[in-house]
Amino acid sequence: MVRPLEGIKVVEVSTWAYVPSCGAALADMGADVVKIETPAGDPIRQLTMNDIPPGTGGFTFMYEIFNRGKRSVAIDLNAEGAIDVLYRLLETADVFLTNLLPPTRRKLKIDADHLTKRFPHLIYAAGSGQGARGPDAEKGGYDAISLWSRSGLASAATPDNAPYPPPMPVGAIGDVTSGLVLAGAISAAIARRAMTGEALVVDGSLLSTGMWMMQPSIVGTQVSGTDELRMAPREQSRNPLVGTFYRTKDRRFVCINMMQSQRYWPGLCRALGRPELAEDERFGSDALRYANVTACMAELDAAFGQFTLEEVKERLATQEGQWDVVQKASDLLHDVAVNTNGYLPEVDYGDGRRIRMVAAPMQFGGEPLQPRPAPELGADSDAVLAGAGYSEEDILNLRIAGVLE
Repeated sequence: MVRPLEGIKVVEVSTWAYVPSCGAALADMGADVVKIETPAGDPIRQLTMNDIPPGTGGFTFMYEIFNRGKRSVAIDLNAEGAIDVLYRLLETADVFLTNLLPPTRRKLKIDADHLTKRFPHLIYAAGSGQGARGPDAEKGGYDAISLWSRSGLASAATPDNAPYPPPMPVGAIGDVTSGLVLAGAISAAIARRAMTGEALVVDGSLLSTGMWMMQPSIVGTQVSGTDELRMAPREQSRNPLVGTFYRTKDRRFVCINMMQSQRYWPGLCRALGRPELAEDERFGSDALRYANVTACMAELDAAFGQFTLEEVKERLATQEGQWDVVQKASDLLHDVAVNTNGYLPEVDYGDGRRIRMVAAPMQFGGEPLQPRPAPELGADSDAVLAGAGYSEEDILNLRIAGVLE
């Protein structure tokens, strides 16, 4: 298996999901990611998510997702002498990764100014809510606030006259997206350093990632003079064959997205057992289907509604237009493309526990990446410090002094 970041050492001081998810992606790509935790551990270890308490099924699944493949060192960074230990680890590190707020970083002397002067080879990477500059630079953020709400995503997803904006469709969806973006930026900085010797400071934010996702609307408002560009509700669709959902007899859904709808319309009608619709003068062109969109969608609703999902899949497979099933999360466990491409590999913890995790969504050399187990709190403290030159006596003294758990 090709792991392109093998030999890269990352020291991570971060909690919760955004920046830890970046570290997880780097670990999937082969980096040695040393996670520095407080003696109490990353608070996500204690997170109850969707009414699933910690330890369910042998896992605290949100911790496992964002910290797989890392090594854990439990250090009280506020203890006297603790920062010296961190500095020792950074002597041989390639990347320092953090989401601590700027005041805390300055207090601990692990802000960019301190570390880049002391370690000129070190790539300094930080993830924030709103960005590294401006009046909100020292303000915290979560993806529900900084990405989903502030970037315009929640507003764009809110139907007219809805009492409230909808919540994010999945917990931490903005964190995992932003973390992957930050991992890409760090990889670019690693390449830059290899080519020029220059170690960059890398900044990422939840807000900027949300804006990247929203850019068609943000840019479009400037040319249209509108407040935002939102997808029309189903009943106001401009094209019944583009981005439209249809319900099957067994109350499942398929989405059709046939951008060349004039080309695919006859084949779709035949596949659904309604070839006469292709000859219907009301639906003979894109313009006519739009002019008669309510009637066209009603015909398609009836056509889809007479078949079960399995029957619809068989029928749509006989035509060339693009479509797919609206799947539930558990459906992905059995998805042929997912399993053939190795997108959801099993992680073996070596103690009888096994769980499937989503691999970082890139492949190298034609092979999927293989996530590795997340560490127990402080499981690697001795090994990591020994690798940094500490003797057994040194490590014992650090424990006695309260620096090391």
